[in-house]
Amino acid sequence: MAAAVVAAAALGGGLFLVAWRWLRGARGSAAAAGAGAGAASMRGKTVIITGANSGLGRAAAAELLRMRARVIMGCRDRARAERAAREIRAEVGERPPAEGGGELVVRELDLASLRSVRAFCHRVLQEEPRLDVLINNAGIFQCPYMKTEDGFEMQFGVNHLGHFLLTSLLLGLLKNSAPSRIVVVSSKLYKYGEINFEDLNSEISYNKSFCYSRSKLANILFARELARRLEGTGVTVNSLHPGIVRTNLGRYVNIPLLAKPLFNLVSWAFFKTPLEGAQTSIYLASSPDVEGVSGKYFGDCKEEELLPKAMDDLVARKLWDISEVMVGLLK
Repeated sequence: MAAAVVAAAALGGGLFLVAWRWLRGARGSAAAAGAGAGAASMRGKTVIITGANSGLGRAAAAELLRMRARVIMGCRDRARAERAAREIRAEVGERPPAEGGGELVVRELDLASLRSVRAFCHRVLQEEPRLDVLINNAGIFQCPYMKTEDGFEMQFGVNHLGHFLLTSLLLGLLKNSAPSRIVVVSSKLYKYGEINFEDLNSEISYNKSFCYSRSKLANILFARELARRLEGTGVTVNSLHPGIVRTNLGRYVNIPLLAKPLFNLVSWAFFKTPLEGAQTSIYLASSPDVEGVSGKYFGDCKEEELLPKAMDDLVARKLWDISEVMVGLLK
């Protein structure tokens, strides 16, 4: 009898999760269709997406290619990026630009190396006559303590400093291509971060969760300060959180072996797919609804309120000044 009850409960729970996932999928498809309907054609526009070979970046690259953009995939692993590009072309059915189609281009970019960032930007500035959208998407999540090539704590170095230098070096091209857009992918976990100027490199203490949250708070402070500095230039800057998404971002998160089946089931039922999670990035990159909107924070394609610490202009300016020195823009 007890076994029958347990079996019935398990079956009922499974059916509930299936129904919930179906409803989420239906809503996500409707939201994606709505966002797509409100998006303008990206024909003739060039978009750079960091970390575009998997997860949110791959989904955004596919959709923007579908909208006929020239998409530059900035990726650390060139072989994986080329493989992802071939898959995306097969999915989308890439047509030559001469026939009105988009274009997918792979470029090597390692945000854990300032040398790689500079080389990537140098090539872009040499080869690209315009840049309409920059999506700062790549990130590393709750990794063990390690350092970038330049000696920075990995999460702060990749998530904030690498993108800070990348954006700074491409600003001239973005301004010359105005109206243009910068999209910064942050996270709701910024709420648990603090900017400790006494230990930005986490050499006194390191907590992988706190350091991830700090890097995501830095993303928002950077986006807001950059928006302030770019007022009147025709370049807009907005940040976003994608929600909880099923990607490989959590590869450093250890889940007990016995708990993995349950975790996989729950993530399948309740987490967003990469395409669902990428909708706000796509919206901010392409929708006429946000033309001229700058310095804001979005989730699910809607503007959201920020905590006071993410709107602290003094902290944002100090972080900017220190970041310029850390990446070598100022001595």
